[in-house]
Amino acid sequence: MKHTLFAFALITGILAAQDTSLHEYLSDDQPWKEVAGGFAFTDGLCCDAEGHLFFTDVKAGKGIYKLNTATGQTELFLDGLPGISGLQIGPDGRFYACHNKEQRIIAITMKGEVEVLLTGVKCNDLVVSKAGHVYFTETPTLSVHLITQNKKHLIVDEGHVQKPNGITLSPDERTLVVSEHGGKHVWAWRIEDDGTLSAGAPYMTLWLPVGKETASGDGATTESKGRFFVTSELGVQIFDPAGRLAGIIAKPTRQSKVVSVEFAGKDHSTLFVAAGEKIFARQLKVTGYFR
Repeated sequence: MKHTLFAFALITGILAAQDTSLHEYLSDDQPWKEVAGGFAFTDGLCCDAEGHLFFTDVKAGKGIYKLNTATGQTELFLDGLPGISGLQIGPDGRFYACHNKEQRIIAITMKGEVEVLLTGVKCNDLVVSKAGHVYFTETPTLSVHLITQNKKHLIVDEGHVQKPNGITLSPDERTLVVSEHGGKHVWAWRIEDDGTLSAGAPYMTLWLPVGKETASGDGATTESKGRFFVTSELGVQIFDPAGRLAGIIAKPTRQSKVVSVEFAGKDHSTLFVAAGEKIFARQLKVTGYFR
C-alpha cells in the first residue's frame, strides 16, 4: 500500500511532465559531438553554476578535470586526487567525491583542501542535496548510504537494489533515484524531512539489450521538469516522473559505453556523457535541474 501511495504522490506532484517523444528533446541538426578525448576511462561528470563541466579519469587520471564549455578547453583543475568515480559540487561550493581508489567519501575545496567524511566504503556514485545530505551507492554490498548534514552515517537501503550505481534527486528533492547495474530497474524512495528514505520500490524499468537480462544501468541525472536520464548499455534512457519510458537517446557511437551523464553548458541545456576515453556532448531542447 505504501508503494502505491508513493507512486501516486510522484504522479500528482508534477502533473505538467507527461509522457513525451524524443522530438521534444532532440534536434536532427544537433548530433553528438566529441568535446574531450585522450583519457582512459572518463567518469564523474558534474557542473557548476556557470555550466562548466568537471570530470575524472578513473583509471589513469591525476585528479579532477575541467572542461570550459564556453571555450572548449580542457585542463587538470585539481591534481593529486586519482581514482574518483563520483563527483558533485555541493551547496557549500565544495566538490563531494566518491574517492573509490581510497575507499572513502571526501569533500574538496576549489583550492584542493580535503576533508574526509567517511572511510572504509567501496563507493561508486553520489549526490548532494541542498540540505547538505550526501547519498551514495556502494555497488558490491548492494547498499545505499546517507551522510547527514550533521555527518552521521546511515545505511538507508540494503539488499534490494541489484548493484546500485547511478544516483540523482528529483527537482523538489523529495525523491531519491538509483539505477541498477546488475538488474533492469531504476529505484525510487521518498526522502523524509530528516534525510532518511522510505517507500522504496523498483519504480522504472530499463529496456534491455537483445538476449540480455540486465540493462547495465549506470549514471543518472535529472531534467528541470523532473524527468530522469539514466545511462545504460543501449544509451541514455529517459523516464518521466510517473515512471514511464519517454525514449532512448542512442549512444554517440556503436562502440561507446556511456557511464556518466550530466547537463551543463549555457543554460544547462547541453547533455554530456562520459564514454570511455572520450566525452561527448549534444545540445537538447530541454534543460537540466541544477541544485
